[in-house]
Amino acid sequence: MNNEIIEKTEFYFEYTQSLRRDFHRHPELGFQETRTSGVIARELGQLGLEVTTGIAKTGVVGLLEGGMPGPTILLRFDMDALPVTEETGADYTSESAGVMHACGHDGHMAAGITIARILSECRERMKGRVKFIFQPAEEGLGGAALMIQEGVLESPSPDYALAFHLWNGRPVGWLGITSGPIMAGAEIFNIRITGQGGHGAIPDQTIDPIVVAAHLITVLQTITSRNVSPLQSAVLSVTCMQAGDTYNIIPQQVELRGTIRVFEKSVRELVVGRMRQICAGIAQSFNCQIELDVQGLTPPVVNDSRVTQAVEKAALKLYPAIGIDWQFRTMVSEDMAFFLENIPGCYVMVGSANPEKGLCYGHHHPRFDFDEQALGYAVAIMTGAVFELMGI
Repeated sequence: MNNEIIEKTEFYFEYTQSLRRDFHRHPELGFQETRTSGVIARELGQLGLEVTTGIAKTGVVGLLEGGMPGPTILLRFDMDALPVTEETGADYTSESAGVMHACGHDGHMAAGITIARILSECRERMKGRVKFIFQPAEEGLGGAALMIQEGVLESPSPDYALAFHLWNGRPVGWLGITSGPIMAGAEIFNIRITGQGGHGAIPDQTIDPIVVAAHLITVLQTITSRNVSPLQSAVLSVTCMQAGDTYNIIPQQVELRGTIRVFEKSVRELVVGRMRQICAGIAQSFNCQIELDVQGLTPPVVNDSRVTQAVEKAALKLYPAIGIDWQFRTMVSEDMAFFLENIPGCYVMVGSANPEKGLCYGHHHPRFDFDEQALGYAVAIMTGAVFELMGI
């Protein structure tokens, strides 16, 4: 079976590559993936899958029934692009102004369709069924949560869930397969500081919110350096500051925005609790008002140990010499977390960089691109993991 998987993966490589490049030329933002979902639905329908469209606006689900009874395995692939102007100069450069696939989702979809093609040719040997989920709006817009809300985990309910992400932080031939937390939970915060504006030349008659913001930003950084244990992980980044309009007026208000990333609920409670204490203390010290609003985006991505072991086993059967990092973690977030909160599963990182070809720019960069050989690893390993979970 393992040789067959690799042979089929190699046979369909040009097909996978052509799909990826087509998606790359025609990127669409979250909840706007109309053309993208049409291509996916067409390809899955031609393979004889039961296809449902319009879930979470543009999401697509394809159900492949096996020839024998067994578990239902969910495979999820994200579809959306980013509001980035491409600078790669590739032959398949985005044809949509100001929009590009700068995170690898084009490769995810191409691999997903290829996996469906390979498994459809083996359906009589399959023990169970595979539910292919092509999800819109992964990039912070809540696509996974909306799909779940609209019933994507029903009829049938999955027993296991699998997904992967191309990862330009590591080279082709590397895998990150980690049991437990692998990606952080993400929250965003807004802080509004209200002081008393006035003339820039008479600061003693004002309560300067810019000075307050400077103190607040500095003190907030002590939460991760002095409150969170060095043996735990947390990120608190102030990423936006809006204040004032001109050089001689002290403004009335300052707004700060930023993000929090953690792996553990207890660390999250510590970070947010200290933020509230610091805001209250600085507001009292400077005789101003500070309002803090924290909004959750995604929980941590947590891999189930049993499913992770099955993926590891499949990867090593296919590629005995492949490099696997069993301790890999990143503070980047992913809304696959919502699926894994409901279903035991595994999220795999697949190395995709190739510095010799200049394919080493990070995700969300205007020059992001990846070595397409990584798609072969993803297709084979995800296919092998399905058979491993089915006991084939």
